[in-house]
Amino acid sequence: MKLASLKGGRDGRLVVVSNDLAWYSPADRIALTLQDALDDWERCEPELRGLAESLEHGSVPQARFHEHDAMSPLPRAYQWADGSAYVNHVALVRQARAAEMPESFWTDPLMYQGGSDGFLGPRDPIPLKNEAWGCDMEGEIAVVTGDVPLGASREAALKAIRLVMLCNDVSLRNLIPGELAKNFGFFQSKPASAFSPVAVTPDALPNFKDGKLHGKLEVELNGKPLGEADAGVDMTFDFGTLIAHAAKTRALSAGTIIGSGTVSNRDAGGGPGKPIAQGGVGYSCLAEVRTVETILAGKPSTPFLKAGDVVRIQMADDKRRSIFGAIEQEVAAE
Repeated sequence: MKLASLKGGRDGRLVVVSNDLAWYSPADRIALTLQDALDDWERCEPELRGLAESLEHGSVPQARFHEHDAMSPLPRAYQWADGSAYVNHVALVRQARAAEMPESFWTDPLMYQGGSDGFLGPRDPIPLKNEAWGCDMEGEIAVVTGDVPLGASREAALKAIRLVMLCNDVSLRNLIPGELAKNFGFFQSKPASAFSPVAVTPDALPNFKDGKLHGKLEVELNGKPLGEADAGVDMTFDFGTLIAHAAKTRALSAGTIIGSGTVSNRDAGGGPGKPIAQGGVGYSCLAEVRTVETILAGKPSTPFLKAGDVVRIQMADDKRRSIFGAIEQEVAAE
């Protein structure tokens, strides 16, 4: 089942989308918004599934689905917590800084709590007030949970996953060092993120197994391939582990979004990943490109995003059909 929120009000209008992303049917008789559906999932989920099945058979009113009309599936959320499940990414960044990585990073997930009071739509511009801040995209996978009790196990956490989607976690890289130096975490360096036009239930994703979504996350910059790392490879912490980590000291409310962190694969030879042009799988963010350049050449040569740059993030199935729709955003000077 695929769900989306069309533009209309602060929280959008919930619709069910066909598997091929061509059509939608309004879900307002079941729930007005996606958050409404998540709050009453036991009642709404079977009714939404029935509507989705009817849409596939053409037996309910339908209209063309246009990704430009979609907001992020949850235009705002009660909670957005982003992990760093791909420890390879963390290890590379620290290697470039000649900083030792604690062994605990391989056993205890990193996680920060981001702003969730408003997300960018999948086709909204990325507002950038100052290019010196070092604007970067981060291609990620994210899940939306139902209610998760305090102290939930990994197994219970996996059962709480309601939806899966893609994410562009926008980062202002040059603001990060100053914030981390205060030993109090990110804030200004993490502006609004964007999510894919469509969120998908795990059962509709054959490649979602054991808390990991397997498949190439395609990241493009200005129409050229930047990355195609497999999201199911080199993921040190699956989503069950990430959710359980977040719930260790607090219960999570329905509608909580948990991110994977930047999808990152090591090279087949065990070293830093290679660009696609050199036979590698590339990178899901510019920081990793610059990190590898620093390791190999002593300094980075790839610039961060500037006004006019266009970022595109998507994932296709084995028949090259888009699964979630595409995040496509142009950087806009503010």
